[in-house]
This record gives sequence, C-alpha cells and structure tokens, in this order.
Amino acid sequence: MRRETAVVRSEGITSGLTVVCAIALMGLCAVSCATRQMPPPVRPTAATYVVGSPDQLFVTILPDPIIERTAVVRPDGKISIDLIGDVAAAGRTVEEIAQDIEDRVSRFKRDARATVAVTASQSISVTVFGEVRDPGTFPLTTETRVSEAIGLRGGTTIFGSKRKVRLIRTNGETTEVFVVDLAGIQSGDLSSNMMMRGGDMLVVPPNVLARVGYGLQVILFPFQQILSAGTGLFTAAAIF
Repeated sequence: MRRETAVVRSEGITSGLTVVCAIALMGLCAVSCATRQMPPPVRPTAATYVVGSPDQLFVTILPDPIIERTAVVRPDGKISIDLIGDVAAAGRTVEEIAQDIEDRVSRFKRDARATVAVTASQSISVTVFGEVRDPGTFPLTTETRVSEAIGLRGGTTIFGSKRKVRLIRTNGETTEVFVVDLAGIQSGDLSSNMMMRGGDMLVVPPNVLARVGYGLQVILFPFQQILSAGTGLFTAAAIF
C-alpha cells in the first residue's frame, strides 16, 4: 500500500509539474506574441523615394549655360523651372522628375541632361501625442527611432505610462499596433525601439495616477460648476 501510495503521489507531482510548465510556457508565448516586433522598415532610397509637398529639391540642368535651382514643392504638387515653367513633382521619384525636365528642356538646349536631388524631406512626417510635453507632428528628415521621436516632443510627462506606448502604423488598408516598452528602452532593452516610418503615430497613454485624476475630475466637474456659479452670485451680491 505504501509503495502504491508513493507511486500515486509521484505521478500526481509529475502531472502537477507538467501542468505548471505548460502554463508557464503558454505565458511566455503570450508575452512574446504581445511584444513581437517587426524588423525596422527599409528606408526609401533616392530611386524609390516619392516626392511630396513641401519637399525641397535641387535641380541641375546641363550643358552650358548650367541652370541650378532650389525649388520647394508647392501645395499643388509642382515646382517652377527656368525655360519650361511648372513641372509636376508630387507623387514622382526624382528620376521621373528629371526625365520630364530633360524631355521638355531638350526643345531649348541640345543634349540636355537634368538631375534632381532631395535636399530637405518635409513630406514624410510622424505624429506623437498623448502624455508628452509637446504633442504634435514633425517631419521625418533622418532615421528616427521611437525613443528619439518622443524625445523630440519633450519626452513624457509625469502622467505618461512608459510601459504601454503604442506605435500605430498604417499600410494601405491595414493597420498594425505595436506595444513599445519605453521604460525597458531607458533601461537598455532596445528590442522595442523601432524605427519610425512616415505616417506613424505614437500614443503615450496616461498612467494609473493620471487615470484616477481624470476620473475624479469627471466626477467633480458638476460640483465645480455649482461652486463657480455660487461664487459668482456671492461676488455679485457683495458688489451691490
């Protein structure tokens, strides 16, 4: 009997350990899935970058007399070039713009060659809002990661939740949401410090302290109005 009891207990312990291990494994899988990060997006090259307003372009037209112009893409998506006037730029690559300029300038200059370079990329922007000191939108002119984007907006306020920052990214008709651990990044874990892409939105949600404060504000709002009205009546009565 004792041996059978020992065997049963051993089997029970083994089964219990199996269940615990399974639960732990499921928990690790859930955490890894929740924090799974996509690889950093590939930055557009000169050949694939699509120009937009208000990007700044530098246009060179050869041969002599050489024409060199700095042009800013207007809201209508065009730039103005000597000899040919307005040229469509928005929605095109620099190679497509240069080819268009060459074709049109060739009527005035033999063996015309044109080059176009983006000197200031202002059309690709990202938005940071929520519990940051200076929420807003800014152009993505250089390679910028999540922590840098938040830093450019003054960093988080004391009411910001650093564990659940959300990166919202739209790809055509689909939208992806990534959870960024800003506290982990500040501690040296850069696994969630993703590269920003044009059109991205970063949301820093309120922490527990802020949510409690906002909840109290909603509850006390009607009483604040009553107290304000009562103070106004008391002041008016005192005047008269």
